[in-house]
Amino acid sequence: MSTELTESAVPPSTDPSAEPASAPSRRTFIATTTAVGGAVVAGGLVTGSPLLGAGEAAAAETPPSSRVSLTVNGKRHTVTVDNRTSLLDLLREHLDLPGSKKGCNAGACGACTVLVDGRRVNSCLTLTVRLDGAEVTTIEGLASGDELHPLQKAFIEEDAFQCGYCTPGQVMSGVGCIQEGHTGSKDEIREWMSGNICRCGCYVKIVRAVEQTAHGK
Repeated sequence: MSTELTESAVPPSTDPSAEPASAPSRRTFIATTTAVGGAVVAGGLVTGSPLLGAGEAAAAETPPSSRVSLTVNGKRHTVTVDNRTSLLDLLREHLDLPGSKKGCNAGACGACTVLVDGRRVNSCLTLTVRLDGAEVTTIEGLASGDELHPLQKAFIEEDAFQCGYCTPGQVMSGVGCIQEGHTGSKDEIREWMSGNICRCGCYVKIVRAVEQTAHGK
């Protein structure tokens, strides 16, 4: 005669430390709380807040945008952009002007330098929504047809670049430096161009090109 007991016939444990038969296992408990999206609190399970309606969810996912009109290299543009769009991304991704380079994207290298209303700015840190009515000049807008800007010519004559990645920002910063009147000496040029990094180390020739252009040499 078999002495094997069925599950229903097994007597309850007399061990006082054993869990009650009705208590869920750890695996079951975790699976249940994950499935219903609730929160575990002392004394039981509290279900989470009801899901958003489809309309509310769509509105929450749509970022705020604005309509902005600005002039870039003499051409007027009216665009509707996400309020988080930087001027650099507007130029490169929306207006097809890739001359301004994305280097650090944190305002530390100067590769993205452009002129806004005649002043130098790091376009990666400048929000497009703040530029309604502004005039922007990029490296693409310096030359007059086939005639290069004097500073562009000076960069070529002085061989003031190597890999060329930082060159658009260097040239735009140099133009701004000249317009702002910060070219009284080599040291002054170095100081006011210090926000533009050249990883190839062409600083001496860059300063020479800016000085040459500023004094019409």
